[in-house]
Amino acid sequence: GWQASMKSGSLSYILACNRLPVQLMSQVRVYTSNGQKKDLGSEDRNGSTPEETLRKVGTGRQDTSNAGQKQSFLKEPIQVKVKAVLKKREYGPKYTQNNFITGVRAINEFCLKSSDLDQLRKIKRRSPHDDTETFTVYLRSDVEAKSLEVWGSPEALARERKRRKEAEIKYRENLFRNQRLLREYKEFFGNTKPRSSAAAMFFKGPGKVVMVAICINGLNFFFKLLAWVYTGSASMFSEAIHSLADTCNQALLALGISQSARTPDPSHPYGFTNMRYIASLISGVGIFMMGAGLSWYHGIIGLLHPHPIESLLWAYCILAGSLVSEGATLLVAINEIRRSARAKGLSFYQYVVQSRDPSTNVVLLEDAAAVLSVAVAATCMGLTSLTGNPYYDSVGSLGVGTLLGTVSAFLIYTNTEALLGRSIQPEQLQRLTELLESDPVVRAIHDVKATDMGMSKVRFKAEVDFDGRVVTRSYLEKQDIEQLLQEIQQVKTLEELEAFMLKHGENIIDTLGAEVDRLEKDLKQRNPDVRHVDLEIL
Repeated sequence: GWQASMKSGSLSYILACNRLPVQLMSQVRVYTSNGQKKDLGSEDRNGSTPEETLRKVGTGRQDTSNAGQKQSFLKEPIQVKVKAVLKKREYGPKYTQNNFITGVRAINEFCLKSSDLDQLRKIKRRSPHDDTETFTVYLRSDVEAKSLEVWGSPEALARERKRRKEAEIKYRENLFRNQRLLREYKEFFGNTKPRSSAAAMFFKGPGKVVMVAICINGLNFFFKLLAWVYTGSASMFSEAIHSLADTCNQALLALGISQSARTPDPSHPYGFTNMRYIASLISGVGIFMMGAGLSWYHGIIGLLHPHPIESLLWAYCILAGSLVSEGATLLVAINEIRRSARAKGLSFYQYVVQSRDPSTNVVLLEDAAAVLSVAVAATCMGLTSLTGNPYYDSVGSLGVGTLLGTVSAFLIYTNTEALLGRSIQPEQLQRLTELLESDPVVRAIHDVKATDMGMSKVRFKAEVDFDGRVVTRSYLEKQDIEQLLQEIQQVKTLEELEAFMLKHGENIIDTLGAEVDRLEKDLKQRNPDVRHVDLEIL
């Protein structure tokens, strides 16, 4: 099945039809693994015919295949490249030698004095706070060495830490006695923003609305209680209970407004803004239990055990006065919500439903319910006067209770939604996203979360894919390129290359951190509602 043909000085062997054709040139070169080559064509010049050469090559192929292909004819020599790699440094499970530590932590954790830190190396780093650009830190290894120098041994340092811990626990036990000292301590170490006076908060905005409602509802409760004692009307009793519930709930709102202005502390780093929602939630529960519950109870008792009602003249007068006073409070709440909604670019309905201002919302809904309940009570009492049937009065009490239950259910729902941390409006989220994506240093953003923390405070979080080329170019624009080129040309050894890369690599990471700070600052400046920004590098 072998066929041979001579063609223009070359040998061509063709296998059977089920084989691939193999063509060998008469000029055959064999390369060994050590790079040496043998020219088989030279054997032809020494007298070997092409047929002999072919026979030698073919014999060599058979021997090779029979021996398990121990030799191979390669068209190119084997090239081996050795890759130089930097030896990996083992840091262990805990490595803190290069950590930075602030002066406050050094004093508190290592029991040092401020004079002890004067002898240590001071390093300027970017500040994480918006009000300062740089701040001073120390190497943790230097601080540890200084603490051992001051205290003599780790055991002595541990004893001092234990003593200070016991003193701190004792101080916390006497916290109420040292309340004034603690307040002065906080004011001395400074707040970035001055704390507004608690008294001044109740002369404007939601505080003013709440205080007006407390005064009016307190007076209404007193006069309605007198009218119920005089007439024995179930509807008037419901109205008195309603005014008492409003007064107590609005006192809770005032407490929530006062507590929400407290300065953030280590235990509550995001502040106490949600205290307004918590107070409003408790207020909604109080309306349901105290207002609606007692009104339903008194109405059911009136239906089961009806009794004649005395003259309702004084009750009508008190209800008329209550209608005027509750209406005045309602107008104050409506004007405040309109002003706030206009400032936020929202409609009146959106502002109420989204519970942007929980304190004012409670006053608005309570006073609206009060005006409607006065109308219901007056109508049922009038029917009782005309017909002499006391059942109408009891039905009026049930109607007031139902109205209060509806208001309390709405307040519980809206304030629960706010406390759970709902997302901001899609339009506002889109603006924040576009602002980030339009920056040249950002390639893409993922996993965007923007949470409404309450009282027009937004927390924004996103995974950001930064463009390393743009960040590096930003770093190079601040460098002397000629000096940088000279440093590159002076690199001759692996140790010098490592030192060069570590130096500029750390600087590039600092540049990336500065870009993150810049983006966070731009978000806060262009969107005042955004108070906390967390940009995570992807």
